[in-house]
Amino acid sequence: MAGTVRGPGAGPRNGGRPAPRTGPGAFTSRRAPGSRRSGGAGLSLAQRTRRNRIGLILLVVLLVVVVGRLAVVQGIDGAAYASAASQDRLRTYPIAAVRGEITDREGRPFAYTADAFRVVADPTVVGDPARTALALTTVLGVPVAELTEQLTAERRHVVLKPQLPPEVANAVEELELPGVFLEDDPVRRYPAGAVGGQTVGFIGVDGTGLAGIEQTFEDVLAGTPGTRRVEVGSGGNPIPSRGIDEELPATDGSDVTLTIDQDLQYVTEQRLAEACADGATTRASAVVLDVTTGEVVAMASCPGYDPGNYGATPEQLKNPTVSDVFEPGSVLKAVTLAAALEEGKATPDESFPVDGHIQAGNRVVTDAHDHAPVDWTVTGILAKSSNVGTIMLARRVGDATLERYLRAFGLGSRTGIELPGESKGIFQESDEWSEIQAANVAIGQGVSTTTLQLASVYQAIANGGVRVEPRIVRSVTSPDGRVERAERPEPTRVVSEETADAMAYMLEAVVGPGGTAPLGQIEGFRVAGKTGTAQRTNPETGRYEGGGYFTTFAGFAPADDPQYVIAVDLERPTSSAEGGQVAAPVFRDILRYALTADGVVPSGTARPEFELTSTP
Repeated sequence: MAGTVRGPGAGPRNGGRPAPRTGPGAFTSRRAPGSRRSGGAGLSLAQRTRRNRIGLILLVVLLVVVVGRLAVVQGIDGAAYASAASQDRLRTYPIAAVRGEITDREGRPFAYTADAFRVVADPTVVGDPARTALALTTVLGVPVAELTEQLTAERRHVVLKPQLPPEVANAVEELELPGVFLEDDPVRRYPAGAVGGQTVGFIGVDGTGLAGIEQTFEDVLAGTPGTRRVEVGSGGNPIPSRGIDEELPATDGSDVTLTIDQDLQYVTEQRLAEACADGATTRASAVVLDVTTGEVVAMASCPGYDPGNYGATPEQLKNPTVSDVFEPGSVLKAVTLAAALEEGKATPDESFPVDGHIQAGNRVVTDAHDHAPVDWTVTGILAKSSNVGTIMLARRVGDATLERYLRAFGLGSRTGIELPGESKGIFQESDEWSEIQAANVAIGQGVSTTTLQLASVYQAIANGGVRVEPRIVRSVTSPDGRVERAERPEPTRVVSEETADAMAYMLEAVVGPGGTAPLGQIEGFRVAGKTGTAQRTNPETGRYEGGGYFTTFAGFAPADDPQYVIAVDLERPTSSAEGGQVAAPVFRDILRYALTADGVVPSGTARPEFELTSTP
């Protein structure tokens, strides 16, 4: 328009709006025709409503899922989750049963259980293994490095040290270490040491009986362990008051009372130890029986072992009196002569000529020393231990009958004593005997027995011909104090009382003047018994040559009123000494103590005068 003047800065005709900026740094906004601004400012009401509904629905669904899951967890699975949480906090601890005592006939202990504890840890609860190990090392006497290794193990239960005495356990408890606990861990004590050790036996590291009475009466002695379930907190310690604390008490084991007399057992072992120290005896055994009851009053072998330290002598962990067999020799002649008397084939005073040797098949058997014929009485044959005379009497009896008597006296069968490892011995049937074997059996060779069996043979003779199988347990006492007497086997008559009395008479001649065992005499008491000296098989060759001898003595006293029977055997590989020289003194010393300690009255009558040879 004419006449219009634009002043400086006047813009174009754009409604008064300033012109857009151009050049560097200027912002330019361009939109296509019909486009809307971002942010939904241009959404319609319907669209906004639809979007809000979808969001609300999603929110509601999410809330329903959460609330539903919460309802399931709390309402349906709540008990299970609570139980799982509770179980995770529960610890179960064993409660050890107190193992029963083993005592002698007077109640003196051979074995008992003392309180002790083991220190255990739960490494998952131990907060600082190094610090815990440092705190325990002095108390337990275990190196820090070893403790640290245990405390970092990937297990919930590790034993840091077992069988601690109560005072040490108390010291550990006072430390109040998280994750460290005490458990019952009783320890077995053997206060008598090696005395009776072979009979009592021992237990293993797991507390189970492995030998002797400990093994045979495992079920009776062991009892039944209990348990304790407690709820623990974060430190592994029981939660007081409101926590779970449930206990199933243990049932303690029963006590076993033996027939053994501890004092006599000690004397027996000491005397056997002396025998084993003579340089020639490698093993010595003895059994003492009560004549009337058959009870074992003492039973021992040398060398023995200490059940509290059995690992020190692993080669000796047995009871040779019931497990080891040997050829008894002449001590078994008593059975041959008893059979002859009982069968009416001989009498004690009968005499007949006995040569110094006799043919047996293709072999010749001699007496200890060959001699010209002697008119010995049957009593003299036994007193002089004549092999030839005994074989002559055995032939009168017959092989089958002799076998029957030997078995009736207990040869070839176990006694049934309450101890593990008993041997039945070695004894062939008579229809398998050759002539030489039949001769040998009659004089105690070619048949093997145990020391206990040998003692049982003489118990029958001393008991008027009635055999009572030996037993070593007197009673069992339950934890509530109820006493159960051990069962006793039925007595068995082997020979008549007249035959038994006649045998006692003849056996007394063995210890008298002219017999083979004057060293078996005991002042003031009449003693009856028999020596034995049998060849020992050489283990290197399997033959008798170079094997040495077994020397034996078995007998009883007082001969006129028998109270105790004792059988002794000595294994002597390098010696030729006879039973009357080495075994009889051992028998004498043990028997003398048994009689005097028990207050047995000395014999009131004198020993008879014996006719060993026929009077011209």
